Amino acid sequence: MEKTKMLLEAAQLMLKVVENLRNLADSIQGICTFVNGCLQNTQATAEEEKPQITLEQVRGVLAEKSRDGFTAEVREIIKHHGADRLSEVDPSEYAAMITEAENLK
Repeated sequence: MEKTKMLLEAAQLMLKVVENLRNLADSIQGICTFVNGCLQNTQATAEEEKPQITLEQVRGVLAEKSRDGFTAEVREIIKHHGADRLSEVDPSEYAAMITEAENLK
């Protein structure tokens, strides 16, 4: 009888351990979901906060450099970004173009 009672207690303890493990797994999953949601929101916010560079801004920087005597270099920057004319350049290239133009000395 004593052995049966011990086995029953051991089985109850094992069920308690399984229940605790399930609760722990649920908590970890909840934390991961929360953290992933926060990371995605942070990335989306950072992308939204990026200032959009306009064609006019790029044109202004390149025109200034051209007036400063870097006309050939300005043409090369435009060609380097896959176009013959500034209006043909992909807007995703604008930031890089401004950086390259500002580095002309």
